[in-house]
Amino acid sequence: MNTVAPLPLILLILSAEAAVSGNDTETVLSATPGGSVILDCAGQRAARVWTSWMKDGNIITSKGGPFTDTDPADQRFTLEPNGSLSISPVITEDSGSFLCSSGLSDNITVIERVQLQVILGPNNVSATIFPAVKLLNGTLVTQRGSSIYFKCLSLSYPSQQLNLTFSGASANNISLASTVLPVLEHSIQNIEPESQGVYTCTALNTFSKRRVDNRTELLIYYVPSTHPDCMVVQTQDTSSVQLNCSWFGAYPTPRLRWEEDGDFQVTESLVVTLNSSKLSDGQKMTCTAQHELLTKEKARSCSIILKTPYPEGQPLVTVLQGTNMTLTCTENVSVPPANTTWRKGQSQDLIVPGSKYILSSEGPELKLTIVNMSEDDERYYFCRSENALGVQELEVYITVKTSSSAYTGAVIGVFIAALIVGSAVAVAKALYSRRHTICLGGGFMQAEDRGDVLDLVDSDDEQIIHDTVPQLPPLANGRHTTLVQIHRIPSSDDHEEIEAVEAKPQLPAQKEEPTEELKEEKEEEKEEAEDLVLF
Repeated sequence: MNTVAPLPLILLILSAEAAVSGNDTETVLSATPGGSVILDCAGQRAARVWTSWMKDGNIITSKGGPFTDTDPADQRFTLEPNGSLSISPVITEDSGSFLCSSGLSDNITVIERVQLQVILGPNNVSATIFPAVKLLNGTLVTQRGSSIYFKCLSLSYPSQQLNLTFSGASANNISLASTVLPVLEHSIQNIEPESQGVYTCTALNTFSKRRVDNRTELLIYYVPSTHPDCMVVQTQDTSSVQLNCSWFGAYPTPRLRWEEDGDFQVTESLVVTLNSSKLSDGQKMTCTAQHELLTKEKARSCSIILKTPYPEGQPLVTVLQGTNMTLTCTENVSVPPANTTWRKGQSQDLIVPGSKYILSSEGPELKLTIVNMSEDDERYYFCRSENALGVQELEVYITVKTSSSAYTGAVIGVFIAALIVGSAVAVAKALYSRRHTICLGGGFMQAEDRGDVLDLVDSDDEQIIHDTVPQLPPLANGRHTTLVQIHRIPSSDDHEEIEAVEAKPQLPAQKEEPTEELKEEKEEEKEEAEDLVLF
């Protein structure tokens, strides 16, 4: 009949025996979940009388000795013939301290402790970055200015530590966050291009020191707020035109294209060379830029309008002999910029700078200074502007005058001025002499319609003719008439005649009867007087 002693009593006995024998040892073993492990007892001595395995105060299995033979309740445990305990498969709950008691043939009891550590992971280490777009190669992409969130996950046993680090162009392995929890979270607000790089989530099993890294590359896409820049490359060759389209500050590199029939190229600056025979005045050349962050409808562009040259200046110039003369030619409208030169004579010989001719430029102005002007310099000069679209010329003629010519011009000018002043004086005097003419009834322009004229005479010597003025009818041709008293202003000859008459004795007038002929003459004189008054 088997007798089962109480467990505290057994432990007390085993402890006492271990203290007596002095053979209490401890071994540390590790295992992974799902694997197998064998726990040895007392160095696998062959002369065993009995063996017993306990964990956490509970008998797992025993055979012989003071214990009742006990088979493992858990089929994962097996008591080997040599007293070892086999565990398969191992689970995390198997971690802990196992106590092996063995009785030898010489009545010696051996107690051995085995510390089993079940180690898990790090497993399933993952790093999540959002919001972001995943490319075919696994790289994540986000846009500058976005708010980005990071999450690291790992499964480790018995303990772990999670770390999030960053490596970029200007930094390497910078720690952003860490935790001993199963989940690590981190965020970056308003992300900038400096945050572009590789983010690493590291999981470390603090017991086994096993480490697992998960790396994710994050790209920061961005485009500048400006449009592409179109410009003409300045060259001396007028047979072709070079156009440059550039768009800097975008990531990744944009795609540029000139005109609709061109091909997009991945570059920040695109230069094309066009034959002048295919170009015309006013032609518009357009460069289009595309980017991953821009839809086709929102593609950006710039344009250049080609223009022929148009030099401007003063076409006629007069200068005194012996002085210096500066001709100015301005050309600022041509696209591409024109090559402007000064030429002289009908053969248009190119003017070479020297002591006689001085060339200078200020922005779009090209100046030609001719030193010590002479009659030989009186000729045509040409400001010639040329680009790939054509040639335009400004024709300037210089007249050189001597000093005497200048004086002659001054005299003529004074004469003309005097002539104008004299004419004005004559006209004023004539108007003043006619000041006694006054138009009656309604203004100067209506005098002819009224027919009423009054002559006022300013004279000290007046002779009043007292002849009887015939009475006029009240109306003449439906118009009012005015009686006019005629004053005769005697001249010098008239004075002499008057004096001679006064010197002669006055004879008494003889009164004669008027005849028929005399009456008719008076009637005619009366009608003439009426006409005169009406006039």
